[in-house]
Amino acid sequence: MAEESIRSRWEAWEEQTLSPYATLSKNSRGRAREIEPCEIRTCFMRDRDRILHCKAFRRLKHKTQVFLAPLGDHYRTRLTHTLEVSQIARTIARAMGLNEDLTEAIALGHDLGHTPFGHTGEGVLDRLVPGGFSHNEEGLRVVDKLENDGQGLNLTFEVRDGIVNHPKKCHPATMEGKVVSLSDRIAYVNHDIDDAVRAGVLTSEDIPDSCRRRFGNTHSERINSMILDVLRASRNTPAVTFTEEAAEEFDRLRNFMYENVYFNPIAKREDEKARGVVEALYTYYLDHIELLPEEFLLHLGEDGAQRITADYIACMTDTYAIQQYQQLFVPAAWN
Repeated sequence: MAEESIRSRWEAWEEQTLSPYATLSKNSRGRAREIEPCEIRTCFMRDRDRILHCKAFRRLKHKTQVFLAPLGDHYRTRLTHTLEVSQIARTIARAMGLNEDLTEAIALGHDLGHTPFGHTGEGVLDRLVPGGFSHNEEGLRVVDKLENDGQGLNLTFEVRDGIVNHPKKCHPATMEGKVVSLSDRIAYVNHDIDDAVRAGVLTSEDIPDSCRRRFGNTHSERINSMILDVLRASRNTPAVTFTEEAAEEFDRLRNFMYENVYFNPIAKREDEKARGVVEALYTYYLDHIELLPEEFLLHLGEDGAQRITADYIACMTDTYAIQQYQQLFVPAAWN
């Protein structure tokens, strides 16, 4: 009899230990292209590693979260946001007996499709590209088509589903995907409060009194309270949710952030410039499609010039987009 692989022992551990609502690695719906199983890692561990080592993941460190290209060292970027989502989601998944590896893979990949300048850049491409543009659907294109020199990462169905269905309006197929979706909201509301206070847009006392009474006064108190509430409401059920009272207060806090930070003229004073950069780059490269890198041109026949141009712009970091704009549209000094 062949020696049992380490992966097989992990799969047996999952079956014996995890909740009935968990997604077992051995029951994955698989990949678009079948590959030889790893001797050490389950399929979801493997997906996590593929995401962690891909170029799109590294680019997140230079992509905007809320404040465009902030000068301070401590403002969040898409990368630090992703890591915070991952940690919150793993904590919830572990406590609920769900598959922590699947949860981590989805969390690390959930924002790979974000544009430069955050939702500002996303809005420009959504207006310009036929059929629209959304960062979650673009994330699926990143892992399916754009990474690995245009061959994609060939991830499992469950991870792909979690990436494309992480926004609130969507419905992930797995409990782990639901955990990431809610963890994403917990993470960004809380760290955006922290960044807004650092930027002088808010003070801690501005937060609605009922929210402070329900969740606490500090960043760590709020996150801890929210995680505990989710566990009280969701453990041993097929749902991932807040209790009714906490859901009401969370929505109040989220609405407060939209009114006072996300649409705040101080926080968003550079947005119009960012829109101009994204639109100019999109228009230029659509007219000069031959300048796109080969991994994007591979999909020209199947997806069309507008979509692959959007792919190229979406993959840019804030810093690279600004650099390209300056190179293309700002006259250089005579040398």
